[in-house]
Amino acid sequence: MTAEASAAVLVDRHQRLRIQHSTGYRYSGDVVLSYNEARMTPLTTPHQSVLEARVEVSPSATTYSYWDYWGTQVVAFEVRDPHDRLEVTARSVVETFPSLAHASETSLSWSELGSPAVLDRFAELLAPTTRCAVDEDAVESAREVVSGREPSEVGRVVAEWLPGVLDYVRGSTGVHTSALQAWEGREGVCQDFAHIGTGILRRLGLPARYVSGYLLPLTDSSVGEPVRGESHAWLEWWSGEWQAWDPTSGRPAGVDHVVVARGRDYDDVTPLKGIYSGPGGAELFVTVEFTRLA
Repeated sequence: MTAEASAAVLVDRHQRLRIQHSTGYRYSGDVVLSYNEARMTPLTTPHQSVLEARVEVSPSATTYSYWDYWGTQVVAFEVRDPHDRLEVTARSVVETFPSLAHASETSLSWSELGSPAVLDRFAELLAPTTRCAVDEDAVESAREVVSGREPSEVGRVVAEWLPGVLDYVRGSTGVHTSALQAWEGREGVCQDFAHIGTGILRRLGLPARYVSGYLLPLTDSSVGEPVRGESHAWLEWWSGEWQAWDPTSGRPAGVDHVVVARGRDYDDVTPLKGIYSGPGGAELFVTVEFTRLA
């Protein structure tokens, strides 16, 4: 079992979490101007409620928020004063609730999923992207595993199958690694599991999307005890309604998962990205801390 898999323990209770996510860049010299977008604010969904949320930028900057095409809250800002370090800190309090992973009673048939109306509605979540494109070997292997299954079962079966054919190896891939590259090496991290799973489900005919967020690393931590963690990625598929599974652990996404952003792949949900004028060298840093409040 992987480090992330062993951390994810399914529970049948709701919980309240305080999350502090800090990320940014250390530059090799002064940056004179930068324009940035942060996707670090959790979403309110049927399975989680955001009670508090704020994003702070250092050096100080004027910010404005908007909702992007995929429904993610974006904080955009520009820094016009010279700086050799940029830090963005998102603080939130989120209450999460159990969700049942089951074969949906509203599940469509394969013929219904192939109808013009569904293909048009989910065209962007059925098409391959550079990051999620998978080769025929991966698709054919998955086809054998899901042969004879109904659409509502296929997403779960693929998500449960992936940890058996991919090794979780921390540091084996980077943020720019594609699904093709990770599959070729048969190893990766949560981002790669989500990219490969999403790509396979799309090739099998299921609309699928990449999910970025957080996974509480220790579900038995005491109330009020800060715990170090990290960002996480999993996937969702649609077969009449959306269902969420974590292919890194082969388990349904539950109360220990906090959704921040959804999209076609990592490029749509990158926590912090932008452009700047200054020296070429930059070092990324990230810290995530969780505290159970209830």
